[in-house]
Amino acid sequence: MTTPRIPAPRIGPRPLAMHLAMATMGCAVSNVALPLLKSGSPHWKPALAGAASKLAAEIEEQDPASFAAAVDREARRRLDRFLTGVERYRYHPYRRSLDEPDPVWTDGRARLVRYGDKGPAVLLVASLVNRSYILDLGPRRSFARWLASKGFRCYLLDWGAPGTREREYSLDDYIAGPLEGAFDAALKDAGGKVSVLGYCMGGLLALALAQRRRLDVANLVLLATPWDFHAADIEQARGLGTAMRLFEPQLSALGELPTDLIQYLFCLLDPFLGVRKFTSFAAFDADSMAAKQFVALEDWLNDGVPLAAPVARACAFEWYEENRPARGRWFVEGDPILPAKWDGPAYVVIPAADRIVPPASAAALADALPKATVRRPRAGHIGMIVGRGVTTSIWKPLADWLAAHR
Repeated sequence: MTTPRIPAPRIGPRPLAMHLAMATMGCAVSNVALPLLKSGSPHWKPALAGAASKLAAEIEEQDPASFAAAVDREARRRLDRFLTGVERYRYHPYRRSLDEPDPVWTDGRARLVRYGDKGPAVLLVASLVNRSYILDLGPRRSFARWLASKGFRCYLLDWGAPGTREREYSLDDYIAGPLEGAFDAALKDAGGKVSVLGYCMGGLLALALAQRRRLDVANLVLLATPWDFHAADIEQARGLGTAMRLFEPQLSALGELPTDLIQYLFCLLDPFLGVRKFTSFAAFDADSMAAKQFVALEDWLNDGVPLAAPVARACAFEWYEENRPARGRWFVEGDPILPAKWDGPAYVVIPAADRIVPPASAAALADALPKATVRRPRAGHIGMIVGRGVTTSIWKPLADWLAAHR
């Protein structure tokens, strides 16, 4: 009898230590807060004062020992559900197994792959801090393959993890080097103009490319792309600069910002998000499509790449802290990157529920583009790419716009 092979556990969810700390704190805080509530001096927000008074009155009617025991049981139950969800994720049998196209161009760690061999050409540019296969996540959740099936010649730029050479790269180096190199390869392979689509941070790089290569870029598409980094929460944006200074020893020693530190910064946007996600996942049927899709997305999130130290510093200090793009002070090889300089067709998607790129930040870029078509779907930052219903709500309108501007 053959013993079933148990897959090796995943290293995530990253940063695991922070997720465990938040879950444990959530368990402990109820027991800590209960005496404060009964003492009449809890630290409530003013808006919650009425609800707090009502809750305190209801608790007074309960047997103190029995109620305290019930609170403790519920806290432990929630912690157990979270830990169960984490364990089931770590050992889930799903693994991404898509056959990827052979690269049509490479440069160091960067490579360009093509989906489809006819139709209008589109270059897809993802962020430098996540793997590009979010745009080719799975058979039913691949924007790149779907676009190719609709008659487009689709090129996906995979930046790869920084090697010895890339750890010295600045934003200028990435834009003038791998990005323009990939664009030239797509331009030659397609035999005509190429549209450029940027997602998140990739949208900023795509904008710079479009400005630098105006005669060769057919259209510009920007998905959840930040621009005014101070539009929503200036203190939070500047806080990233403070955090980056704390990480300077790692940047100097490694030449890059490690993946777990990047994940830590993302976690600060919503520290209890991981707890909520994996608590819910504990109730999933492991064989269901929903469970497999959850695991696929979490695998991508945990499969991040380090960020070259010069790029990490530029993003934290020049973008978030100093807000140079919106102030017209972001330069690439000496030239300011100004949206007004791109006078070609532009299509801007601003997800209304985006917590990573606030809609106000992305809207500032749309307002600055002379010929922008703007859509504001009810979606989140990642959901706009792989969420339920995106084919009809986001992908198809985008493809229709590209076809109309071919």
